[in-house]
Amino acid sequence: MKILMHCVYYPPEVGGLESHVHYLCRALVQMGHRVEVVTSHSIKETPRTEVMDGVHVHRTWFPGKSTMGWIAHAAVSVPATVAAARDADILHAQAFQSIPPFIAARTRSAAPLVSTWHTSHFLRLATRPGWATVLGRLVAAGDANLAASAEIASVAESLAPNHHVQPVTNGVETSIFQASEPVLPIPESGRRRLIIPRRLFDKNGVEFAVRAIPLIMERHDVEAVLVGDGPERGRLEALAGELGVRDRIHFLGARAHADMPGLLSSAELAIFPSLMEATSVAALECMACEIPVAASRVGGLPEIVDDSVGGLFAAADPADLARVVSDLLSDPDLPSRGGAGRARVVNQWSNTRLAQYHLDLYEELIRRQVA
Repeated sequence: MKILMHCVYYPPEVGGLESHVHYLCRALVQMGHRVEVVTSHSIKETPRTEVMDGVHVHRTWFPGKSTMGWIAHAAVSVPATVAAARDADILHAQAFQSIPPFIAARTRSAAPLVSTWHTSHFLRLATRPGWATVLGRLVAAGDANLAASAEIASVAESLAPNHHVQPVTNGVETSIFQASEPVLPIPESGRRRLIIPRRLFDKNGVEFAVRAIPLIMERHDVEAVLVGDGPERGRLEALAGELGVRDRIHFLGARAHADMPGLLSSAELAIFPSLMEATSVAALECMACEIPVAASRVGGLPEIVDDSVGGLFAAADPADLARVVSDLLSDPDLPSRGGAGRARVVNQWSNTRLAQYHLDLYEELIRRQVA
């Protein structure tokens, strides 16, 4: 089977969507299928075409990371998408920006179209009347619609009431994300290390984790490691200084995805203070590495995190975040929550299971088309 994916970003870009698509494509290749991806040339140092882990990647012009940039990329990627779609058995749009190029491709291809709805950005746009109409038409364009969380599925169905959207939690490559040798130095004697693997954008709520650190320090000797970069970094560093905890918060910046298992395994507990969230691949990766997770009670996070693997706190509430994290650090059985998280990911959200789910769906759509 030839499977053609379209996704606005793809590795070496770093992020949950990029990780999800890459590992899904790789698994499908390992199952014996040809997989091609049309994506953006967002990192200029990358080649226009290459084969990564058996996946054939085509990168097309990209003007910048903005709504208008995504729209322009979608338009410019149409020729490459149409060409690659001619002998494809399945078309799979991995972002709403990816659906219009496939609508154009279907003038030359009869392959079924699968659309997966990701990201909190979709949720924001869905609240705007003009965009809601556009997104509803895009939902209606697919032969099957998947969503990264129950919340996203519900919103997508509300935009196109006669079309079913199936929530399917993103997967984790559990052979890579597992407890590993720590790569950060052991903290000072008695000090506990927290890790916050979040890009520094407003929606990720990292400000509230920074504000919680002094409150956590009232009960525990802690330090926090922030892995990720973004426009909020300068403000967050200044805030840490104002709160007197600049020496307890280490800003590591963006790190390669391959570095993450060792970084995650260098901490006792991960914090996800998101204000909006789909299903967080990064949280699942922490769980796969046996790191308990404390997360805000928003979006898809409560679908994967509960008291058995960590804890939930109110979004945008540093006091509640500090309470939950402090209680977890006081639990002598905290490591057992990490083990429970690993078991949950392996049993429910491994990339192998996810790839088989997709393959079964693809085959069913092809059978339906032939019947």
